[in-house]
Amino acid sequence: MEATETLTKADLSKHLMENLDIPKKEADILVNTFLRSIVESLHKGDGVELRGFGSFRLRDRMARQGRNPRSGQSIEVPPKRVVYFKLGKELRSKLIDD
Repeated sequence: MEATETLTKADLSKHLMENLDIPKKEADILVNTFLRSIVESLHKGDGVELRGFGSFRLRDRMARQGRNPRSGQSIEVPPKRVVYFKLGKELRSKLIDD
């Protein structure tokens, strides 16, 4: 797979500036508010669903036995919560089915 460019928060702000004809400061506020809303919902334990795009959920991972790749020694990996993203049908069809 080829290396690709990464879309950043600054890129999103620039896109909003150009398409909505708004100042940079307002675009930055929109992007930060949107992202903060997602983080706050996940922090409360709620899921986030963006129809056509996908959904974010928290999943609990159980403790497990792991292995140190350098020494080969067995180690205990503690339980943790991770963010899981599931593609929406519309996004999946645009990215995968093409």
